[in-house]
Amino acid sequence: MASAAEPHTFPQLAKRAVADTQLRRNIGNATQTIRTKRAGVVAEVPDWEELREAGRSLKEHTLRNLDRYLVQLEEAVTKAGGQVHWARDGAEAKRIVTEIAKRHSAKEVIKVKSITTEEIKLNEALEAAGIRPFETDLAELIIQLGDDVSSHILVPAIHRNRAEIRELFMRKLGLAELSDRPSDLTAAARTYLREKFLTVPMAVSGANFGICDTGTICVVESEGNGRMCLTLPKVLVSVMGIEKLVPTWEDMEVFLQLLPRSSTGERMNPYNSLWTGVTPGDGPQEFHLVLLDNRRTDVLADRTGRQTLNCIRCSACLNVCPVYARTGGHAYHSEYQGPIGAILTPQLHGMDEAASLPFASTLCGACYEVCPVKINIPEVLVHLRTRAVARSGFNMEKLAMGAAIRMFDNPGLLETAQKIARVAQRPFVSDGYITGGVGPLRQWTRARDLPAIPAQSFRDWWRTRR
Repeated sequence: MASAAEPHTFPQLAKRAVADTQLRRNIGNATQTIRTKRAGVVAEVPDWEELREAGRSLKEHTLRNLDRYLVQLEEAVTKAGGQVHWARDGAEAKRIVTEIAKRHSAKEVIKVKSITTEEIKLNEALEAAGIRPFETDLAELIIQLGDDVSSHILVPAIHRNRAEIRELFMRKLGLAELSDRPSDLTAAARTYLREKFLTVPMAVSGANFGICDTGTICVVESEGNGRMCLTLPKVLVSVMGIEKLVPTWEDMEVFLQLLPRSSTGERMNPYNSLWTGVTPGDGPQEFHLVLLDNRRTDVLADRTGRQTLNCIRCSACLNVCPVYARTGGHAYHSEYQGPIGAILTPQLHGMDEAASLPFASTLCGACYEVCPVKINIPEVLVHLRTRAVARSGFNMEKLAMGAAIRMFDNPGLLETAQKIARVAQRPFVSDGYITGGVGPLRQWTRARDLPAIPAQSFRDWWRTRR
């Protein structure tokens, strides 16, 4: 986290990001490629809209019955030989994982890509306890080696190009020579991680889905590193947000179609790893599932905000967002970036940490159109903006909005204000637009077109025809 003196609000960080032309070029190329692939594979599915509706319906049904499904999942995991832990917040989850590692004398752990563990800052907690975590996802490894932070939910190192990654690998892995071909970069990472896969006794993963009727946990990924983590170590700990539940195996059919097409533009994920408890002689012999709340029940209690919990972390909304395309992910100062980050972060971390994020959007609605589970992100953004303004105390915007409410509620007052404004705007009008102004109005018109108030209002026009 940034210190109090460092910029940490979205406007501060976005201003710095948009000045970085290399960053914008990297982000633009990557998101355009993913966006094109997604459009192609989605167009192949004749009932795509019906699939989206099925996904939304399943998620909302599960959230309405979350208490029942969580108990069902716990019973199924326990029956299959796993151990379930409940964590009210990140501190409890970190303590549980650290204690399991210490109990097994694990000085190192290997990790499957997991935003949930980023959310609770698990790596920092493990390192503080003398346990070294190794990220095995290629993009997460790049982030870890570079002492960097993620800038995209699905592609954490999207802000780095191949030349930058080559230089990083040569410097951090001690390689005398390395090309920037993707196959060579991947081979270098594979060689670095191979020993860890075979010798580290414990793995930590997140979870894309938890299937309630069987107690099965699912992780989807593209590289196969996750499958190595989920099968080779003796101990496996999975940290899962309580909203990731799917009632039955049959329901998985819907999400395994929606997720790959929306995230990577693929018809199916290259690796779908599913495990149920433990099997003697096969895979991890000890399995722990940590069910994490961390304010999710507060989000569930918010009638408008609860749809945020439908998210399946596909990142489709990031790839179409005009704001994200220009600022990149670091401007959001969160492990959740883009439109979904602008609504998820303030609800999980609190408005004190992220009050500026609900304003990081043009409200164009592109994120709503591509969301595979129909989260109405613009609606939640406006809802959170209202909360942010309500808690901000006195400010000019709040005063202006209050005055506007009273004016539009009183026709006589509105007509009087229009007459005064027509006269007051004259020094600033050019070609039908207000191009200058004083105070906050000057700031507004520098970046936006503001049409001048017309010489005749609709009411005046209507009176001349009665």
